[in-house]
Amino acid sequence: MKTAADVVVRSGHATHVGHRREANEDALLCADPVFVVADGMGGYAGGADASRIIIETFAASRLPGLSFPEVTVEEVSGLLQAASQRITEETLAAGSTATGAVLVTCDGVPNWLVFNVGDSRTYLIRDGEFGQLTTDHSLVQMWVDAGHITREEARIHPRRNAITRSLGRGQGDSADFTLIHALPGDRIMVCSDGLSGDVAEEYLSVIAATGTGTIPANFTSLN
Repeated sequence: MKTAADVVVRSGHATHVGHRREANEDALLCADPVFVVADGMGGYAGGADASRIIIETFAASRLPGLSFPEVTVEEVSGLLQAASQRITEETLAAGSTATGAVLVTCDGVPNWLVFNVGDSRTYLIRDGEFGQLTTDHSLVQMWVDAGHITREEARIHPRRNAITRSLGRGQGDSADFTLIHALPGDRIMVCSDGLSGDVAEEYLSVIAATGTGTIPANFTSLN
C-alpha cells in the first residue's frame, strides 16, 4: 500500500506583479510536502507584511521537508490561526487570503489536504478534467450560489474583490478543508486571484495540463 512517503512530487513556482499594480503583495511557499499561496490586502506595506507572515508561519513549522507526513487538519488550522493572530498584532488593518495543499497520509494512503481562506484558489487537473477544489469566500460567490448572478458575471462584477473571510484584520479565520486521494498524474495549481481573476479557466487548464506556464500558439479560447 502506497503512503505519502512513496509519492514523488515535482513542483514549480512563479510570482509576478502584473501590469496593473506597482507592487506585489503575494507570497508563496513551495516546499514539498506543503504548498501555500497568500495574497495580502490593506495597502502594499500592510498587505505584503500580512502575506509574508503566513508564509513565514508555515515555513517555520515542521511541515517543510517531512519525509513521512502525518499532518492533521487541526495542525494546519492551528498554523492559519497563529498567522492570523500575528497579522492582527503586527500590522495595521491588513489582512491576507491563503490557500494551499499539503500531502498527508490518511488510513495509510496519500491524500492532498487542501485549504483556503478568501478568494485565492486551488485547482486540480486529473484524467484530463480541470476543476476548482476550493470555494471562494467572497460576495460575488455568495451571489452566484444564491442564483443572483452567473459565474461569468462574477468575473467582471465591480464587487468581485470583496471577500468575506481573511486572515488578520480581526476577522474570523475559519478555513475550509478538503481531503482528496493523491493519484499518479495529478496536477495541483495553487494561485491568487491575480491569476484566476484575470485568466479564464480554459487558459488555466491548458497551463496546468502542459506545465509550461504558456498558452500554446494553436490554442483557441472558448470565450
